[in-house]
Amino acid sequence: MSEVVAPESVDPPVTLHIGFLLMPEYTLSTFANAIGILRLANRLTDRALYRWSIYSVDGEAVVSSAGLEMKVDGRLDPEQSMHILMVCGGYRIKDHCNKHVSDALRRLAKNKIALGALCTGSYVLAAAGLLNGYRCTIHWENLASMREEFPSLQICSSLFVIDRDRYTCSGGISSIDLMLNLVASIHGHQLVQQISDQFTCDRVRTEKDAQRAPLQYLIGASQPRLVDAVSLMESNIEEPLTLDEVADYVGISRRQLERLFNRYLHCAPSRYYLELRLSRARLLLLQTSIPVIDVAISCGFSTAPHFSKCYSDLYGKPPSNERRVLS
Repeated sequence: MSEVVAPESVDPPVTLHIGFLLMPEYTLSTFANAIGILRLANRLTDRALYRWSIYSVDGEAVVSSAGLEMKVDGRLDPEQSMHILMVCGGYRIKDHCNKHVSDALRRLAKNKIALGALCTGSYVLAAAGLLNGYRCTIHWENLASMREEFPSLQICSSLFVIDRDRYTCSGGISSIDLMLNLVASIHGHQLVQQISDQFTCDRVRTEKDAQRAPLQYLIGASQPRLVDAVSLMESNIEEPLTLDEVADYVGISRRQLERLFNRYLHCAPSRYYLELRLSRARLLLLQTSIPVIDVAISCGFSTAPHFSKCYSDLYGKPPSNERRVLS
């Protein structure tokens, strides 16, 4: 489970007030899933652990990308008392982002209100300069353009990211995972398990889980050799190629290969290859009953101890524990 830093003003017995700012054309399902987690937390404990308010920029009803109109509790007020404000984005987010919204968000941050974003709401925070120095994520369709427009930001392809008082998620059902991790940090894993059962979630995903995104959306369409290199890695999991072999197959030098990975995927090719193999191993552990040693071998690890160490370094627990949690 990801480490979460709850807002400083929150003590577990106190009701946590979360505001949701609905941007025009916001993604309804992502917003509804986030609310659903909070509602179930209250219902299962028979306590008002959470309350929520819904805002728009001007106080008027907002139409979602699905064409459904949502009434709100009022307009976004920088002096509003709350613990967290989540910006809910969706389609054409740039068209709906303006100086008025940015100024209001900056004032909220100045007032020590934690800020979050669902789906493309991360763009709104970035445009206001409120993700500088923080790790964050956004929906995979927007990753390449976001990195191009904000090159200094630490934007990753995780399902969600919690970095101190910033909470961002990629959209879709990842808002479930974000809110479950928030609930766990304040009220414990037992409650989260009960909520997951109600939501029919087979497991709570963490920040280590990446979005299943087509590579061209992560890096843009201008680097075909990098796409070819990654495809080679994906096709050679059980018997990994050397980096020299990968570079030779795609027709570039190893140094060029390393530059491409560092620039567009923000890691060394050896690290990317290792995490690719470990990700495949994790799927096998979670979805099959194959013995751990066979999982290790099928993912290119010659010994169980080496596999266990690499797995623990990335996921924070050995492969055997992953199986035990699943059971």
